[in-house]
Amino acid sequence: MSAQTTIIKRTARPRITFEGVTAALRFILLDPTLLIAFLLMVLLVGLALLGPLLWGIDPLKLDFGAVFAAPSPQHPMGTDSLGRDIFARFYSGAQISLTVGVVAVVFGAVLGGAVGLIAGMSGGWVDVLLMRTMDAILAFPPLVLAMAITIGLGAGIETAAIAIIVTTIPWYARLVRSDVLRVRSMPFIEAAVAIGMARWPMIRRHVVPHIMPTLLIQAAASFGYAILALAALGFVGLGAQIPTPEWGAMITEGLSDALTGRWWVGVFPGVGILLAVTAANLFADRARDLLDIRAE
Repeated sequence: MSAQTTIIKRTARPRITFEGVTAALRFILLDPTLLIAFLLMVLLVGLALLGPLLWGIDPLKLDFGAVFAAPSPQHPMGTDSLGRDIFARFYSGAQISLTVGVVAVVFGAVLGGAVGLIAGMSGGWVDVLLMRTMDAILAFPPLVLAMAITIGLGAGIETAAIAIIVTTIPWYARLVRSDVLRVRSMPFIEAAVAIGMARWPMIRRHVVPHIMPTLLIQAAASFGYAILALAALGFVGLGAQIPTPEWGAMITEGLSDALTGRWWVGVFPGVGILLAVTAANLFADRARDLLDIRAE
């Protein structure tokens, strides 16, 4: 067997197995930073999934007999100006925010990763055209661009998600392109080219697995950004519309109430945003320490 073939076989695409998943969970449990991020995310996901089953109160139900009720066993997070249960609205807001965060991460990673992969592998005018397009998008502050897109398409959760995805695509594209250029210069890629391996199998088997750590790190950071961006758009009235229970819109509703001592109306959705973004940032920072070989 030739040396080139040996090198290529050693870089075969890793497979996800039950033992690998178990080892990953064990590693998370033994790492304090990852454990905190994992527990915070499990808490939020658990509330989003199990809240409707365990609590069972309609987040849109009005109860004028319990307006501005303070946190109590009947209403763990109190009620708002219309008597709506804030705990029910909190886990409904978690469903919306986490869903938008996941959608933004998946589509941003796929589209941005594809742009970066094509640019890095193609080079020449294709690389220049794609990267200048990404630079044009990056010329605008992300939130300002997201607001402009949302205004143009019409306020709503769906358009807010589209705007967030558009603003994250250049981040993935530039990082992946940089990683592809690094991988292209490695010996096993040169060996694959030397033995005449087709471009697409080479990309699928050897390039993509080596850029996955970069995508994972950026995805974790982008998830936190997506949560914050959705809340910011909802805060200014461009995201979720009344009476949809979304964390940013809930904070807006609670601004005036906080001045009159009804702190719980806006504080609890703010805590939800804090927990989600903290979990994403902790995971991203720790993943960068563990996976980013360029930091070594």
